[in-house]
Amino acid sequence: MSEKKYVITISRQFGSLGRPIAKKLAERLGIAYYDRELVDRTAKQMNMTVSEIVELEESVKGGFFQMKYPLGLGTSSVRDRIFESQKSIIKELAEKESCVIVGRCADSILYEYENTLHIYIYAPEEERFEVCKRDFGMSPVEAKRMMVEVDKARERYHMEYAGFLPGDPKYKDLLIDSSVLGVEKTVDLLENYVRLFMSVEPRKKPQKCIQF
Repeated sequence: MSEKKYVITISRQFGSLGRPIAKKLAERLGIAYYDRELVDRTAKQMNMTVSEIVELEESVKGGFFQMKYPLGLGTSSVRDRIFESQKSIIKELAEKESCVIVGRCADSILYEYENTLHIYIYAPEEERFEVCKRDFGMSPVEAKRMMVEVDKARERYHMEYAGFLPGDPKYKDLLIDSSVLGVEKTVDLLENYVRLFMSVEPRKKPQKCIQF
């Protein structure tokens, strides 16, 4: 593999097994993997707990912050500061080393960086439903609820800070249905794709044109 630094960002649907795929891909490529560690670093920077960060980032109901800010006062500014903190951390990591970064609008933050590959992992609803029950130990009711709520929360967060949906093909290099090949063979495919991607000259990505 080329000595050039490169970054792979991975966005995913809930239950698509995007996280284990991303982690195994990083292991195969011998590069760093960042997911929940980004939240840990942000929490330290912001002098907040990890649960507070996650609550504000992805919770649909926003329980903690609804109690802390019952009229909504301050919530947006805190969320904005969290995003700016994560943005600076993601840029620092991208400039430091080759890595895989999961979620957190990294696809938008690093969109115009050279040698970045933006991947979206999805799966049919029925396949994700089975994963939630089998791998996460959820009841059928809980599985259906979480699939809807988590994906809606991620989409809302992504629209707010990136200006486009996580699975928008206009801003992705590759979209892949993980249910077709399963975890291991999906990792095989992505590993080969990354190696081919790094063997060609970097191309300049089209400038983002977001309309609100």
